Amino acid sequence: MKLSPQVKVNDLINKYPFIKDFLISLDPHFQALDNPLIRKTLGRFATLGKAAMLGGVEISTLLSGIAGEIRKKTGQVVEIEGIEQEEALADPEQRIEVLKEIIRDLHRGEDIKVLKQRFLTLIRDVAPSEIANMEQRLIDEGMPEEEVKRLCDVHVEVFRESLEDKVVPGLPAGHPVHTYMLENRSAEIFIRKMQAIHDIRKEKEQLLTLLEHLSSIDLHYTRIENQLFPILEAHGISGPSKVMWALHDDIRKMLKDTKESAGKGTASIENLRKLIQALNDMIYKEEHILFPMALDTLGESDWVKVSEGEEEIGYAWIEPPEKWTPSEETYQEQLPAEKVGSITLDTGLLTVEQINLLLTHLPVDISFVDEHDKVSYYSNTADRIFPRSPGIIGRKVQNCHPPKSVHMVERILEEFRAGNRDTAEFWIQMKGRFLHIRYIAVRDNQGNYKGTIEVSQDVTSIRGLEGENRLINWE
Repeated sequence: MKLSPQVKVNDLINKYPFIKDFLISLDPHFQALDNPLIRKTLGRFATLGKAAMLGGVEISTLLSGIAGEIRKKTGQVVEIEGIEQEEALADPEQRIEVLKEIIRDLHRGEDIKVLKQRFLTLIRDVAPSEIANMEQRLIDEGMPEEEVKRLCDVHVEVFRESLEDKVVPGLPAGHPVHTYMLENRSAEIFIRKMQAIHDIRKEKEQLLTLLEHLSSIDLHYTRIENQLFPILEAHGISGPSKVMWALHDDIRKMLKDTKESAGKGTASIENLRKLIQALNDMIYKEEHILFPMALDTLGESDWVKVSEGEEEIGYAWIEPPEKWTPSEETYQEQLPAEKVGSITLDTGLLTVEQINLLLTHLPVDISFVDEHDKVSYYSNTADRIFPRSPGIIGRKVQNCHPPKSVHMVERILEEFRAGNRDTAEFWIQMKGRFLHIRYIAVRDNQGNYKGTIEVSQDVTSIRGLEGENRLINWE
């Protein structure tokens, strides 16, 4: 059956009985359809066009709604005559709603082939920003980030054909996206070499070398997390960033686990193929969704902020790119105000320069989060334990941590803010070093919470101290 304004209401209900309840839910005027006598008489002659007039509903809205309900209940795609489908879904809000419904059906276990066909029939084209908006809406409406992450690969597969031509335009050397893509081309070289491995035991050393090279992808992900995501968040796009960060962490873990198992001789081809698939999928998501969406959203002044501090984090496999400067018409670089004079402290006077030097020469890394949970400062020490960059300044501290640990960060801050605790202390082992991490609540003289200091220190050598080494013995 094709839907049109001429279709008889009774014929439609006989074929799809659930449409009766759908029509009644649209408008009280349709309540008469509950009466079998009226349905057999009036329903035999009343068309959907007349029903739309009776209910005060636009015929295009009514037909699109009926088609959607049939699709939802049966998976069947119904053709609509007399209305241009593309016109019916031209409104961005309608398109987002259709995309969301497709993802909800994925969540309910619908056949991906059916959903893919529905997508191609109803949408035919989609912008990367719409997929990002869809993810944001699903998270805002209560779908857990972990569930959106699980569905990410599936819905990209549904949208893949539409996304194929959504490639980023040519960009000048040094632009952050240009740099990301250079790194992706390098990553693909290592990935292709891994794909050629078929006997892990015989090719163990080659595999370990490739995995070691690929570990540098952490720098690529860290720059995206610390430089690009904060600027997107400032534009109200936070959900997709959290989902992608969680996927980054999945890949980091897969790389670590594969390296360990390969070193022990227990790695499997199956797990290696899963790692390769995850790496390739992430490159696809970056270049067909994240980067086009970011380029659509951010202005040149935003990209300058993204590029600032990239060198402090580092680059994966490539030399530091030449400095990128945007066109003067859209961005005028502001020189920082000159910092002069001294600041009176409780126990002395220090210039701004001295304060900066003091904080960056301490044998610990310091970060400060204000009472509103925003990162206000970090000490830019020469050998930071954990990477920081200017992109995090002003960012919510919750967004500076992987999704899996955010709940614990929030718990610590809640305890500090309530006055129940003043410190939280942790120690971990990483790359042969023993690290001590402390969170310290900062309060004014009246006991009001003013923020939190994070102090990180490599205490490997301190743990090994024995006996005494007095000042008089110093050489």
